[in-house]
Amino acid sequence: MITVTGLTKHYGARTAVDDLTFTVAAGRVTGFVGPNGAGKSTTMRMMVGLTRPDRGEVRYDGVRYADLRHPARVVGAVLDARSMHPGHTARNHLRAMAATSAIPGSRVDEVLADVGLESAAGQRVGGFSLGMRQRLALAGALLGDPRVLLLDEPSNGLDPDGIRWLRHHLTDFARRSGSVFVSSHLISELSMFVDDLVVVGGGTLLAAETLAAVTARQAATVVAETPRPADLARVLAGPDVTIETSGDRLLVRGATKATVSQLAFENGIRLVGLSEIAPSLEETLLALTGASAEFASA
Repeated sequence: MITVTGLTKHYGARTAVDDLTFTVAAGRVTGFVGPNGAGKSTTMRMMVGLTRPDRGEVRYDGVRYADLRHPARVVGAVLDARSMHPGHTARNHLRAMAATSAIPGSRVDEVLADVGLESAAGQRVGGFSLGMRQRLALAGALLGDPRVLLLDEPSNGLDPDGIRWLRHHLTDFARRSGSVFVSSHLISELSMFVDDLVVVGGGTLLAAETLAAVTARQAATVVAETPRPADLARVLAGPDVTIETSGDRLLVRGATKATVSQLAFENGIRLVGLSEIAPSLEETLLALTGASAEFASA
C-alpha cells in the first residue's frame, strides 16, 4: 500500500533522514521505532507532505500524496494531538475538518461514537485531557474512511484501558485490509499487536522486517541449574559463548538449550533445571539501535 523510496532530508549540516526505503503492506500493522532523534517524526511529516524531502518519494498504491484527488479518503494521519483550537467543541472541530476535505457531515457523529467520545461531543477541546485529545485526533483521521492510518505516538496520555482500546481498534482496522503505520516508545505495547517493524537510527534504516524476524536477531538465554556450576561453565566455554554464574545457576548466551543439555550429559554433570528466556523486543531494539542513539544514559 505504501512505498517509501530513498527519502532524504537535511537541516543545514544535519541529516535528519538518510536514503530511507521501506514498504508498508495492506492488512498489517507496521510499527515505526527508533531512539529520540532517529528521524521518525520527520519521516512521517514527509509522508503526508508537511515537510518537503530533499530527495526521494512516498507513494500510496503508486500515487504520490500530492497527487491524491481526495487525500483524506486515502490517508488518515495523527502527527500532533495538540493541534486543535481550544475554544471549539469536539463536534465543531470535526465539522470543520469534514468541510475542508469535502466529507459528509454525517461522518462526524459516526467517528465520535467510534472513538468513544459521543458524550463529550459538545465539550470544548480546551478542557480535554491528553487522552481525550488523542481520541479526538484519531476521530479526525477516520473521518474520510481512509485506507491508511499514520499515527505518531498515539498512546501518549491514554490510560491502560485506552491503550487496550487503541490496540484493538488498530488491529481491527488492519484486518479490514487497511494499512497502519504507527510510531511509539511503548515497545512492550507495540510487541502485542504489530505485524512488522521499521527500525531507524540516526536517520538511516536499521531493519524492515516482520516482528518475529526482528525478535529472532537476539539469541535466547539458557538458564541452567546444577550442583557443579564451575564444571558446566568449563565445558560450555567457547569464543562465542558468554556465561554468568549466580550460585548454582548459569546464564548462558551463545549456546542453545539442546547444546547445554548434550554437553552436560556427555560430561556427567547433573542438571537440576534447564530453561530458556527469550529476549524481549525492547532488549532486541536497544541492541539494534544502541550505536545510533543521539542521547544515551551512562
